[in-house]
Order: sequence, then C-alpha cells, then structure tokens
Amino acid sequence: MFLFVGLGNPGELYKKTRHNVGFMAVDFISNRYNFIWNYKTKFNADLAIGKIANYKTVFCKPATFMNLSGNAVLPVMSYYKIERSQLIVIHDDIDLEFGKVKCKFGGSNGGHNGLKSIDQKLGQDYYRIRIGIGRPTHCSSNIANYVLTDFSDTELVVLYKKYEIILKNLHLLLSSELENFKTQISKNM
Repeated sequence: MFLFVGLGNPGELYKKTRHNVGFMAVDFISNRYNFIWNYKTKFNADLAIGKIANYKTVFCKPATFMNLSGNAVLPVMSYYKIERSQLIVIHDDIDLEFGKVKCKFGGSNGGHNGLKSIDQKLGQDYYRIRIGIGRPTHCSSNIANYVLTDFSDTELVVLYKKYEIILKNLHLLLSSELENFKTQISKNM
C-alpha cells in the first residue's frame, strides 16, 4: 500500500496558494482515478482510498496546517501499516523555478516546514515530489507572504500540465523505478 501526501493548508483561503501545490496535485491525481474523499477523518486529515495500477493507494491532505503535517501523516501510516519506503510526499519548492518538477528519495527538508514536521515524526527515508513555485522577483518580498499568494490562471494551466505528466508516470514510481520516473518527468518538463 502506498500513501501520497499532498502538503498544504486547509480551507478556501489557501486553496490556490503556492504553498498548496501539494494539495492541488493529490486532488488532480485522485480525481482522475475517481477516488472518493473522506473529509476530516479521525486522523486529522482528508483521505481517499483506491487503486492506481493495481497498487492500493491512500491519498492524504493533512488538516493540521503545513507546519504540523507530521501529526496527521504518522497516524495514517501507523493505521494502514505503510512503510516509509511507500510514502510519497508532494510539496512546493521555492528553490525550483516555477513549474519544474523533481523527485528524490530521502535527503534534507531544505527548510520546508511541512517536511520538517514529517521528518521529526518519521525520519527522512521517503519519496518527495518537489514542484517548483519559484522565488519572488522582488528582494523585499517576504517569503511567508509569497508562498501564501494565489497562482494566476496562467500559472494554474501550467501546473495542471505538470500534474498530468506526473499522473502518466506514477506507475514507474509505484513499481520502484525512481530513475525511470525521474527521466520521464524531466523529459516532459
């Protein structure tokens, strides 16, 4: 069983913000597979369960807000007996140019508070799909404010194309073909 965690903040106020790119990605993918969401479960998260390429899969959007994501992820993993090697976290990355997608297993949280929270609860050995949101163009811009700004309609169109590429190649990641997944993602970026 695999667990896909989209990182973001709950509520309409944050729905289209840069920090919610993970929520948007899991919504996009789960909708394509017709998963039904169960909102605000006992795990303090929204969950959807189904199958992707014959792999039982749980999608999760923590309702704990970004900085406490690990508080929702740990109980979901414990309940469904999911190994860290079957955890895939999708999140924003301010250090990647907008629309660029990268994937890795393990490593640093790069200062991302959602990943820090998960690392504190579980350690670092899990997959991360990083989606670039870019840095603000003005040096005076506050990073916290920037990540909470909405994407433009044009930017959303670009993101949906990236989600489509991720979706088409997920079977590679689920069958432990990380390098092939990364190759396919980078070819289409």
